Formats: sequence, C-alpha cells, structure tokens
Amino acid sequence: MKKSASANWIGGLKDGQGTISTETGVLREAPFGFKSRFEDGPGTNPEELIGAAHAGCFSMALSLELGKAGLTADRIETDAVVTLDKDGDGFAITAVHLTCKAKVPGADAATFGKIAQATKEGCPVSKVLNAEITLDASLEG
Repeated sequence: MKKSASANWIGGLKDGQGTISTETGVLREAPFGFKSRFEDGPGTNPEELIGAAHAGCFSMALSLELGKAGLTADRIETDAVVTLDKDGDGFAITAVHLTCKAKVPGADAATFGKIAQATKEGCPVSKVLNAEITLDASLEG
C-alpha cells in the first residue's frame, strides 16, 4: 500500500510560497510558506501535518489495541505537539508530545496506560519519526 502527497514551491525561502496536496484531495493546494512555518502567518506547515498524521495514526492504533484487550472506546481524542528546533545551520524535528484523552467503558487506568504506551511505540507514524516521542494518556470516567 502506498499513499502520496505533493508540494510545490516558488521563490526564495522567505519570500516564496508553496502548496501541499494529497492524492485523496483532502488537501488541495493548501498554502504554506515561511510565515506559516516560522511565524504566525496563515497556511499550513509540514510540522502541523506531521502532528495531524501522528494524532490520527495513534488514535486508530489505540482503538485496535483496546479491541485486542476486549475494550471499545466511546471516544479517543489525541493532540500532537511537534517541536522544531534549530539544529546547526538548519532545523530538526526533535520531539512529538501526544496528549490522549479517552472514554473507554470497562477500562481501568493501569490497563489503559499500559495499552496507550505500547501503542505509542507501535503506531506506524511513531516508528517512522526519528524524534523523541512522549505521551500523556488519560482515561475519562
């Protein structure tokens, strides 16, 4: 299985503009640029998209792992904060912090925590990222 996305860029780093698109059409020429990546300008950026991908992947993988334990979530909400740090002459994604809140009938906090931590290690996006990945997972009553 292969999925694809594309990016186009015109101009220099600070004055240039780009667009990002996905093969599914969910993103169609979504704008990005220096200001949306390094300042508070409009548009998206690669780190935000990685965060969305990681949050989505983790949530789906957690649902799978809970199911293996005989549990079904009423709700799983995951946020991902991606850290981009200066690295010599360039930048590096150095960390991703996941925050997950879930409502899982019949689950206790210890079981949920164990499943969530294993999911953090095993979800495909976690595996592809060469960054420190941290997680806060909480079970709602």
